[in-house]
Amino acid sequence: MTTSDEVLAKEFSTHRGHLIGVAYRLTSTISDAEDAVQESWLRLSGLDEGRRAQILDLRGWLTTVVGRICLDRLRSAAVRRERYVGPWLPEPVVTSLDARPGDDPLETVVLNEQVRLAALLVLDKMTPEQRVAFVLHDAFAVPFGEIAEILSVTETTARQHASRGRRAVADAEVPDPADLAEQRAIVEKLLTALASGDVDGVVAALHPDAVLIGDGDGKARTARRHIVGADKVTRFLRGLSDTYGVHRIPLASLVVVNGDLGVAFPDLPAEEGYRAVDRRVSAFEVRDGRIWRIYDIVNPDKLRHLQVRP
Repeated sequence: MTTSDEVLAKEFSTHRGHLIGVAYRLTSTISDAEDAVQESWLRLSGLDEGRRAQILDLRGWLTTVVGRICLDRLRSAAVRRERYVGPWLPEPVVTSLDARPGDDPLETVVLNEQVRLAALLVLDKMTPEQRVAFVLHDAFAVPFGEIAEILSVTETTARQHASRGRRAVADAEVPDPADLAEQRAIVEKLLTALASGDVDGVVAALHPDAVLIGDGDGKARTARRHIVGADKVTRFLRGLSDTYGVHRIPLASLVVVNGDLGVAFPDLPAEEGYRAVDRRVSAFEVRDGRIWRIYDIVNPDKLRHLQVRP
């Protein structure tokens, strides 16, 4: 690596956290975000000195490149989703309860910007073009002229894509995040009721309109359809407890999942009368003092970054 390459690499590293945040918001997938950022570096380092000198705003240039790469990934992901088994959820970013922004750029993005699962699911319902236009413009202030180049459309069309994305966000039912201390009290109430077999206590911890969404892609056991209503969610949770053993509930760790409280279960071997526990992350969303959404992620492909110990 030449001196100029070393200088360029050092400057690129100062933008890495920002680029990871852009790519994760656009793809909802850690591996795709990391790959997009790495590919942006390869494109930058592959330029000759003359073309590098023409870049007046490196951060803006890299943001545009990452946006174009993520657009391609979103379009190919739409095809892959057609073969996905059951609901699809974003790949979670899991941090400890006392985490502070550190060396991991993605954790820093989540801790600082609250990239919640509910918000990512709203983005996931947009077309790739709407998502890219909305996120790049509204979250990162990329001019519509540059967005139009990424999408290969007119600037007017780029504005329309962003406007439709903005409307989808406005129409979505995403409650403001509850304080983590409040979330913890409610989640611990639920876990205590489950561990003690207190059915009424489980129901009381759940919002009447509670919904459980499972993501396993057929590779691990969870719900393959949305489970709606406190009673049905309670029956599903009790079924999990009976299958894996209520005595294992205390082995879960309280964690923060994309800004909301959750629990992480480690891989555990089978016991007599109980199935082996697959690594899983369950995130909770609170509304009106009760658990309103449960996101149960067990697809092992989405938990490769996660280290969980009982």
